Amino acid sequence: MRFHPALLLALCLSAAACAASPAGRADDTPRRTLAPFAGEQDFERLLAKWSAQARAQQEKAVQHQQVAGAPPSLPAPVSPSVALESVSVTGSRAEEPSITNVQTAGVDEGGIVKRHGDHLVVLRRGRLFTIRIGGDRLQPVSTVDAFGPGTDPQGAWYDEMLVAGDTVVVIGYSYARTGTELVRFDLSREGELRYRDTHHLRSNDYYSSRNYASRLVGDTLVVYTPMDLSPWRLDQRDFLPGLRRWTPQATPEAFERILPATRIYRTDAPLDPFKDSIALHTVIRCPLAARELACTATAVLGPAGRVFYVSADSVFVWTAQRDGRGQEPSAVFRIPLDGAEPTALKARGVPIDQLSFLQDDDGHLNVLLSRRGAGEAMWGDAGSRGDLALLRVALERFGDGRDAAPDDAYRPLPGQADGSVQNRFVGDWLLYGHAPHRWSGANGDAAPGTLAHALRYAAQDAVHPLRLGHGAERIEAMGRHALLVGSAGADLHFTSVRLGTTGAATGSVYVQRDAAQGESRTHGFFYRADDARSGIAGLPIVAQRRRDTMQRYLDSTASVLYLRNRDLALAPIGQLAARAEDAIDDGCKASCVDWYGDARPIFIGQRVFALLGYELVEGRMAEGRIVERRRTSFAPATGRKTP
Repeated sequence: MRFHPALLLALCLSAAACAASPAGRADDTPRRTLAPFAGEQDFERLLAKWSAQARAQQEKAVQHQQVAGAPPSLPAPVSPSVALESVSVTGSRAEEPSITNVQTAGVDEGGIVKRHGDHLVVLRRGRLFTIRIGGDRLQPVSTVDAFGPGTDPQGAWYDEMLVAGDTVVVIGYSYARTGTELVRFDLSREGELRYRDTHHLRSNDYYSSRNYASRLVGDTLVVYTPMDLSPWRLDQRDFLPGLRRWTPQATPEAFERILPATRIYRTDAPLDPFKDSIALHTVIRCPLAARELACTATAVLGPAGRVFYVSADSVFVWTAQRDGRGQEPSAVFRIPLDGAEPTALKARGVPIDQLSFLQDDDGHLNVLLSRRGAGEAMWGDAGSRGDLALLRVALERFGDGRDAAPDDAYRPLPGQADGSVQNRFVGDWLLYGHAPHRWSGANGDAAPGTLAHALRYAAQDAVHPLRLGHGAERIEAMGRHALLVGSAGADLHFTSVRLGTTGAATGSVYVQRDAAQGESRTHGFFYRADDARSGIAGLPIVAQRRRDTMQRYLDSTASVLYLRNRDLALAPIGQLAARAEDAIDDGCKASCVDWYGDARPIFIGQRVFALLGYELVEGRMAEGRIVERRRTSFAPATGRKTP
């Protein structure tokens, strides 16, 4: 079924999804925000109702089985499986230029390397490191465990790190302790790290193959966590967000609830936890610089499948049924980062990932949608299927959740979602394409006729086809233009795309023979603009002889490739490579798989670096090319060279 104007009524999947004009309501003066529960008793009545229904179903199942003469078969409790994603909020913006390829300017994203004045801070395999780069130095300074003293790191993944002022926070998930860990460190001007404290958030696993768990604006961290509600275990109340300071003696009773019922909101859409998965979509705000961590929370009730996006002032959560069957309406919630009341809008379709969103300066939300999808938890983005459409809707239409986005807000787009769509908003444009067989390495051949598309999201002019000789595994901004990267056979192709006032067209193509991307996440790429027409792009690559892309994703990266852009003409200017002979046994204690990668191009002023595992390599320009100037290893002292 297509996103076509003539079929929009057929696409309305329920009366609630298509209802929307105020004139059709009994109440013509609705709230302009979502309504919260009136108090704890109001919320408890809903939970009691669901608990009673669950007991009735269990008793019925027991009676049925007894009559049949078989042992009773009761519904199994639903285990939490939706991810926690950490996000962030209001505050002053960092003075230093970012070294992270972020989606939204001024909104930092948790990563494996950050800058703090004269130092780089690196998170790898359960440890934090600092390297001095100021004063024309390249010198390791400090190494500490990324978890607190007395903490057993087994069963925990310490994935992301952010720096707010002189505070470093490591965000990790512990399967042993069933929650998200916020581990804070003090960072001195000399680069010395000192452990401060650890706090636990009661949460679900936050991992996503595309999105990041954390965002930071100023010094405030905000955690988005969709907590599953199972009607079979409501009495345990383990779906209610809580915070505890960690000590080895900490117990589950130490969690302090941080979400009152008066900060839980819902729309008029019916919720049936016996039919569908339901989650408490929660935004938690934690000022990091405070000596004593104190967090507040806001939540909305909705279907468990979700994609979330962080703009400069809000967290948007798009909810849909997690099985991706696409037979119920979706909803998009807007949760302000300043703690104001949330708003919502009924919708249809499901975004591919967080890059499918853009809150623009004209007061609109723009979202690329597929007909069906399961959200982005774990590898959920691979479930996107069906026709594509662009939703462009004014933010002023968000209200109490009873309105739906109008029919004319959806624009049908060419192409089909097949689980491999990549997309990105660049300037006034939306670009999208496919990465055929993106997990199959060199076997992921792209036909010469592979198409990507570009359109101006705020206009109604034509969609511009971009004919490529490769797949679109990566779409990035290159100044006000774009760069598409993808494989064809055993080679890696880079195609520049000119985004003008009258149209979009491919520019030059550079081919790196026998190579593939060494990183699949957005942070693996960075573009340094030297002026409006030129700059340098960096991307980790590996030899294509590693046939399995998943192995490339988890394995050490061989080098960072640098390309010069001059008026969209691309040319290689060198590589900074790791030294395989210096590989070590690092005595890894936790997070011993680099799920977020281990390599990054880093630009600081005119200096060029490559983070390659435990090596930081600095380059220099020599006759128009980047060559190695020096390198340092910050491998832990307990490590030793492997035979």
